[in-house]
Amino acid sequence: MANSQHCGRRMLSLLSSAHLLWPFIGLFSTLLATLLTLSWLFINSLSENIATHHAIFGVCLLQLISIFIAINITGHLCQQLLRPLVNLEHTVARVCQGEPGASESLCHAGVLTTMARDISSLNAELTELYEDMDARVARQTLRLAQKTASLKILYDVAASINQAEGLEAMLLRFLRILKQMVNGRAATVRLLFTDGKQQLIGSIGLNDDLIALQPHSPLDLCLCGTVLCPGDILCKHDARYCSRVYGRQMFNSDQIEVVTVPLKHQEQLFGVYTIFVDRPGVTVREDILELLATIGQHIGVAIAKQRSDDEARRLSIIDERNALAHELHDSLAQTLASLRLQMRMLEDGLKTVTLSPAVLIDLNRMRNGIDEAHHELRELLANFRAPLEQHGLLLVLKQLADRFQQETTIHTLFHSNCHNPELSAAEELHVIRIAQEALHNIRKHAQAQTVRIVLMREANGVIQLVIEDDGIGFIDLRRTEHQRSINRSGEHIGLSILEDRARRIGGELTLESEPGEGTRIELRFHHAAVPLQQVKTYAHSFN
Repeated sequence: MANSQHCGRRMLSLLSSAHLLWPFIGLFSTLLATLLTLSWLFINSLSENIATHHAIFGVCLLQLISIFIAINITGHLCQQLLRPLVNLEHTVARVCQGEPGASESLCHAGVLTTMARDISSLNAELTELYEDMDARVARQTLRLAQKTASLKILYDVAASINQAEGLEAMLLRFLRILKQMVNGRAATVRLLFTDGKQQLIGSIGLNDDLIALQPHSPLDLCLCGTVLCPGDILCKHDARYCSRVYGRQMFNSDQIEVVTVPLKHQEQLFGVYTIFVDRPGVTVREDILELLATIGQHIGVAIAKQRSDDEARRLSIIDERNALAHELHDSLAQTLASLRLQMRMLEDGLKTVTLSPAVLIDLNRMRNGIDEAHHELRELLANFRAPLEQHGLLLVLKQLADRFQQETTIHTLFHSNCHNPELSAAEELHVIRIAQEALHNIRKHAQAQTVRIVLMREANGVIQLVIEDDGIGFIDLRRTEHQRSINRSGEHIGLSILEDRARRIGGELTLESEPGEGTRIELRFHHAAVPLQQVKTYAHSFN
């Protein structure tokens, strides 16, 4: 009802704007006045003659027919022109406002059907343009969001270069970021070493058994190891190739592609991120590929800087220790050498004198003491340089074990479960010194036949060094007043030094010994940078 009233008012408005309203009113008024006049004449002519009466009746009939035709024409005009015109105007207004489905109301357009069809077509094109514009705006918004996220990631990477954060912690943090960035199903990060091995630093979404299968994979048989040499982003093999290499299915779906992000700086490769993504993955996203490559380069710079800083600290310690070694050589070593010479001259001078057995025993004790002090000083000077000039704690400990066996003929075994524990220079130094002091005590006191040296790294990041022998052992009375006084007098020298070195690296030293059962020394400390080659964060679990 309201729509009809609105349509009627709008038709009157259209007639008025077209200057047709008053002509229509005048036409109907004239016809009505003529009809009324003829009716009055007809009534008055009843008394006239029949001919006049019939003439007036005929004119009235024609007038009625004219009025009926005029009403019919007016209704048809409203139905076929004015009402569609009002509807058309309303539809055009809705189209201009961008309302969806605005042209559906033009199904009855009367004589304006062609125009209504054109307007419907125009409305469809406008709708497509609006939708395309919305899609473009959404794509641009998403692209800007991705660019913002990319810039944030790059900023975090650049900021990490100058932060004191541990290398492994930084690699794991960006492992999660990169996996989320490409919507990956699983991801790993490995570091490459000079011996061609890769060390697993961390993983997300891979099965425990698969990770434990090869924690130190060779370069050409690892997760994406084949692409490390060319340094490509996209692996030329899919996940099925990795499944064949490891002899087991890695994922439930074969629609997985492998993305690798080399961590390199100045053509030197330090490691690789490996991300498993659903196809088509990132192959159609050149911006993502460029971002991954840039992130890899920045992280490579961070790794190179940290290793350079470690090497600088190592060289600084070497210089300091070399200077100290020179000072000892020029002072204490020369003094001991002079004492040895004087002792020999004294013995030569006393050969012509008859000495009592007690004096001869004292002379032998003095000579042996001076010789032992001279030998230990020379060994100390040699050890000042050797540990830090080598690259790697494992190699130094292995060389210590081999040299100890050669010098003492004591069967010495060395074992380690960690490939390359990247400790700080101070931590390496204290570990080596503890091992040297323990071996020195075994040489002097243990009377052992076998010595075992074990370096272990636990999953929680604890480094464990165990040195044990099958010698004569001793009663551990260090906690008693009697033993403390003995320590002050020089017995069991070196044990308190070992404990002090352990405390310097935040560790704990335990000693177990029983007479006739040998001695076991255990050092435990937590590495400053958590050893993450066995730390695994799981977002999902796949077969």
